[in-house]
Amino acid sequence: MTATPAVLLDGLAFPEGARWHDGALYFSDMHDGIVWRLTTAGRATKVLELPALPSGLGWLPDGTMCVVSMEDRRLLRLTEDGPQILADLSGVARYVINDMVIDRTGRAYIGTFGCDFNNGDPPCPTQVFCVHPDGRVAIAADGIQFPNGSVITPDGRTFIVAETFGECLSAFDIAEDGSLGNRRVFGALQGLVPDGICLDADGGVWIACLGANRMIRMIDGGTITDTISLPGRDAFACMLGGTDRRDLFICTARSYVPAETRAQRGGKIEVVRVAIPGAGLP
Repeated sequence: MTATPAVLLDGLAFPEGARWHDGALYFSDMHDGIVWRLTTAGRATKVLELPALPSGLGWLPDGTMCVVSMEDRRLLRLTEDGPQILADLSGVARYVINDMVIDRTGRAYIGTFGCDFNNGDPPCPTQVFCVHPDGRVAIAADGIQFPNGSVITPDGRTFIVAETFGECLSAFDIAEDGSLGNRRVFGALQGLVPDGICLDADGGVWIACLGANRMIRMIDGGTITDTISLPGRDAFACMLGGTDRRDLFICTARSYVPAETRAQRGGKIEVVRVAIPGAGLP
């Protein structure tokens, strides 16, 4: 497709974790420590500030919003009295935790860097954790190369995750106990580095490609069907939303290095119309 995205909001540091919920886009300005709610008219409202940096967002079955607090490795739930700890992952995750998807039973799947990425550590295989509704934490899958954006198919049976350092999307069956098994390659990216992803109603996955100045859409098996060019900036997350879920919201910035993003304030939320609506979770 050749459509050019329009800027809905700019002046951000590093937008990430985009989610469509209750008629609005929610996202984390990760390096600014703020969670925002953004309307399709471009009106932004601050939801929460987190000194330990927000990342993945999601909602429990009762409508409670949850936020990944990266640096202290906690999953928080928002209450009338402020954020409260739903689960503390600091005892099982050695490095910062990151993106998240919550299934319809309230289980939260959370990835971790697996290394001190921002300070130049080499990649190391790591885990996806499953936080159960009672706060219990289990390792859902292991040996993943930087689990990043993730989605769950509409039937609730398949978990798809972007392996950033693996340069692929991997798919897993979701077992009754929440564990992830029968690992398989959804699609190899052959030199492209995936970050955030979102799923559409035809089973295609939109992928934010780090360092490639583009968004792509991939179907199971690895065929790339669409490309959206993003000259001079990179995409780090994406979400299908809007009244018909055909608005593709894209989180862009010129860098992912915290000191640079905070100085540049070049982060944007951009939007473009696509043919196939969103589906599944988040």
